[in-house]
Amino acid sequence: MTAKLLSAKEIEDLPQILPEWNVSKTCLVRQWRFSNFVEAFGFISQIALLAESMNHHPEFKNVYNRVDIELTTHDLGGISEKDVKLAVSINALKQE
Repeated sequence: MTAKLLSAKEIEDLPQILPEWNVSKTCLVRQWRFSNFVEAFGFISQIALLAESMNHHPEFKNVYNRVDIELTTHDLGGISEKDVKLAVSINALKQE
């Protein structure tokens, strides 16, 4: 299945589906804070394995106990179903 960009209406509805994520025209953004660097980096490692299995890779920024993630579908130039699916899966990791 080829990914497609979300419509304007689908992007408008994202806060109901992913309330923890900020939405822009081109990406989904979320930040997490952890007790320390090791916990933050462990979370990044979990996401890396998940992202690889989905063949969809986020942009990470890690500063000590903070992890910032941006999801976008680069080859389409914006937010696609792949980004929403990965965001939902990342949220599920943190709930475990």
